[in-house]
Formats: sequence, structure tokens, C-alpha cells
Amino acid sequence: MPAKRPARSAPADPTRFRGYRGGVIPMHRALAHFRLGPMNLAAAISLFVFFSSVWLFVLPGLCRFWARILAAGIRLLPLRAELALSQHRLASSIRFDIPYLRMEPVLPTPETWWLAGVATLLLFAATFFLSKKWIPIIYLARGVLLVQVSGLLYFALLPARFPHTPDSYIEGLISSGTALISTVPLLLGLVYYIFDFGLLRKALLTCITMAYLTLFLPFQILLQALVLQKTVLFMPVLYIVFGIPLDILIIVAFYSWAMTWSFRPVKSV
Repeated sequence: MPAKRPARSAPADPTRFRGYRGGVIPMHRALAHFRLGPMNLAAAISLFVFFSSVWLFVLPGLCRFWARILAAGIRLLPLRAELALSQHRLASSIRFDIPYLRMEPVLPTPETWWLAGVATLLLFAATFFLSKKWIPIIYLARGVLLVQVSGLLYFALLPARFPHTPDSYIEGLISSGTALISTVPLLLGLVYYIFDFGLLRKALLTCITMAYLTLFLPFQILLQALVLQKTVLFMPVLYIVFGIPLDILIIVAFYSWAMTWSFRPVKSV
């Protein structure tokens, strides 16, 4: 009896690879050039170990650098605060003192609450008059304003029970920012080093991202301190929108930019 031919699998539906206008949807360039070979894996591990080691080595000096910036901000800006240090230790050999600002908590007065409430309401209403081409900005602005509305409601109902002070908030923000910068080599090792961009470009992205966040963090602290010395009414929106989420968006922005760089050419065999 003649041998049976193996059943052919049904061809893939071509509409799966076309957009709503009928055009072909190409594979993402990152996936098209993804080659996780032994060299890329070794480079990812080596870069992670190298940058993490360098960061831990320079961290005590960077904390002193941040302290100088915060001290200069206290002298030069209309800021009523004192410089304080939070001691941290990793293992037994790495010790560093993270600086932060001590400030007196100021609850919102009725005048401040009403002024912030009216401004929030007017800004929210203004989003309905923006052009439809600004849809992403419109929804982003409404989300930020809704966070502020939650703060207004809390301080209208339970102002005396607000558990946070500017001291604890600023100390937590700069400590969390330090921890976030420490994780940059690990994050890039998982999502960027594995691609074939070349060793120098991977190192360049890491240096740019960590250096930018290192310079950005103390000025972020000073700007938020200027707001919090007036009232803690704006602490929720500062924490949820302009705190660590903003720092994470900076990392994403640098990563997105670096993903547009050209890959190393494939060597012909």
C-alpha cells in the first residue's frame, strides 16, 4: 500500500499580519534583530557586575555631592529647611549617609484649600475645551487633577490624621531614588544588554541614564521641598505623579531612545 503523506498544516491566516488599513504589519525591529548568543549574554552579565560595582564604590561620594547641592539650595532658595543625614549600610564594608531635608509640616488653611480647589476645578474644566488632537495630554492632565482632588477630599474630611510629614516623605523619596538608580544596570541587563547593539553603546546608555538621574534627584528634592514648605496639601500629587514614577519615565525615555540606535551589522560567514 502506498505510504500516507503527512497532513499539511493549514496555512496561517494572512489577515493576522495586516493592519486595519490592509497594510502588512512587520515584525518589530528589536525582535527581528534579537540574537541572544553567548557573547551577548556574557556582555550583559559583565556590564551588570561592572556598573553595579562602580556604583557601590562611588555612592558614598555621591551622597556627599547631593548634600552639597541641598545645602546650597537651602542658602540660595527661599527654603525653610535643615539638612539631615540618614545612615545606611550594605554588608559591613559599605556605609553611606543619604542627605535629606527636615521641614515643619504645614496643614492647608481654609484659604489655601479653597484656592487649590477652585484652581483644580478650572483646570479640569479647561481640558474639555482643548482640541481632540491633544487627547493624550487631556487624559494625562485629568488623571493628575483627579489625584489632586483625592488630596483635597482627604484634607477636607480628615486633615489631622494625615500620617506623613515632609521629613519622612523627602527622606523616602531620595532613598527610593537611590535604590532606583542602583537597579539601572539590572534593568538594562534584562531588556537592553541582550540585544546586539555593541558593548560601547550599552555602556553609553547606562552611563547617560545613571548620570542624569544622579544629577536630577537633588533638584527634584529641592523643587518638591519648595512646594511642601507651603502646605502638605500637594504631597499626594507630588508622590504619585512627580516622585518615583517620574524617575521611572526618565529611564523609559532613555531606553526608548537607545532602542532606535542601529544594531551591529551581521557578520557574513
